[in-house]
Amino acid sequence: AGRGCLAGDVYAAAVILPEGFCNDLLNDSKQLTEKQRNELRTIIEREAVAWAVGVVTAKEIDEINILNASILAMHRALEQVEKKLKFDHIIIDGNRFKPYKTVAYQTVVKGDSLSANIAAASVLAKVTRDDVMLEMAESFPQYGFEVHKGYGTKLHTDLIKQYGPSDIHRLSFLKNILG
Repeated sequence: AGRGCLAGDVYAAAVILPEGFCNDLLNDSKQLTEKQRNELRTIIEREAVAWAVGVVTAKEIDEINILNASILAMHRALEQVEKKLKFDHIIIDGNRFKPYKTVAYQTVVKGDSLSANIAAASVLAKVTRDDVMLEMAESFPQYGFEVHKGYGTKLHTDLIKQYGPSDIHRLSFLKNILG
């Protein structure tokens, strides 16, 4: 979550749902309302066999690029899950991944609409990131993070031009904005 943002960390989650888990609301987090995502978060955290959220900071994103940062966030989530429960296969949303240890993996384009585990991970990553961006709105009130959550809206880019970047902005993403 947060791959295309101008500010904030990038998040990825790993979720192992119990066999037969079913929830009619569960879908790609981008297709859900904030209320639905928060409702699902409670259910997923309670019912998942194991789950974790991995984070890569804006500074790390600037150092290694967003693709590598997204994969690193996935690996960090997997490391946490692995401490709780061993697994022998990983399914990943999208078409890019770097092997995690020697664990077999499969990438699935639009996986968050095809796999309950991927959809659940999508929800946890999104709500965790949104919660942090609301906290950042309190630390950096001039940027309106509570409104745009760090995405490159006109409001956000105008505020960056007015105030300059904050400590949580991804400087590598701001070259076109700041010149």
